[in-house]
Amino acid sequence: MQLRTYSCLLASVGLLNLACAGSADEPGSDSTADAGSSAAESAPPASGTGSADSTEQTSTPTPTPTPEPEPTPTLPNGAESIFPEHRLVGFSGGRAPSFGRLEATDLEGAAAELDDLVADYEDDGRTVLPVFELITVVAHGSATDSGLYRTFEPDEVIEQYLDAAREHGALLLLNVQPGRADFLDDVQRLEPWLLEPDVGLALDPEWAVGEGEVPGRTYGSTTGAELDSVVEYVSGLVTENDLPEKAVVFHQVHESVVQQESDLGEHPGVAVVKSVDGIGSRESKEETWGRLMPPDAEHVHAGFKLFFDEDTRHGPLMTPEQVLALEPLPEYVLYE
Repeated sequence: MQLRTYSCLLASVGLLNLACAGSADEPGSDSTADAGSSAAESAPPASGTGSADSTEQTSTPTPTPTPEPEPTPTLPNGAESIFPEHRLVGFSGGRAPSFGRLEATDLEGAAAELDDLVADYEDDGRTVLPVFELITVVAHGSATDSGLYRTFEPDEVIEQYLDAAREHGALLLLNVQPGRADFLDDVQRLEPWLLEPDVGLALDPEWAVGEGEVPGRTYGSTTGAELDSVVEYVSGLVTENDLPEKAVVFHQVHESVVQQESDLGEHPGVAVVKSVDGIGSRESKEETWGRLMPPDAEHVHAGFKLFFDEDTRHGPLMTPEQVLALEPLPEYVLYE
């Protein structure tokens, strides 16, 4: 795979000096209610004066109704696990049009286009679970207020995408481009959303840079150990809150982007997906796939990404039939 030049990289995602109206470096109430119960005792009436017998009245206790059990949280189609029954097929995007097909101004149009693709990815008997991948933590090519070169999308934007995803029976994946922040720190700030049964994660280490580095001017990177810390944290949320299986995707465009991948372990309740993101012709993308897949960890599922604009500058966009001819078989197919 030819590495993307920084100018191509920046043009494709439009992140340098992106002004995200309403975004914040820090994302922006707990309520409790107590209920009480009372009981009353009925005392028997006093005996009548001069009466040989007395009558004692007692009340029959009213049984307490058995509360209805809370329904078990499930995925959008009622299932509790993702693989191997399903294939994930999705669009990515956000408020900036350059982020991908899933534009905030036309979510219905994007969802309809995604629906048209579903049947083409079910030929092998798997059921497609649609995905909306929202770029939620946005890397920037200039310093932000926090100095971490990234901002969070406002809650109302996430809610807008979650509502649209639910309307179309889709999962919502929150894409994290952490800039100079740590992945786990940013993911923990998204916990209220991750407690929803149909919300997962997509980690983008290409945009994870160190002190003195600027997103977009250099490839970022992460390690298997850092990814493992995020997966372990999400696994804890699933276990503690009786949630269905969650997807945690990590995107990879080059070998250097994820180092020591073998340190990424397996954790209950989390389906980990490695998405190969190379841009180019079919031949170039297949070559990149061959270099980056299969993953070092056997429990990591295969994912493949296509680019409507960038890929077609090098030839026709790969068809679903061509994508499903890849080995190992992609279990997550993402379009940007």
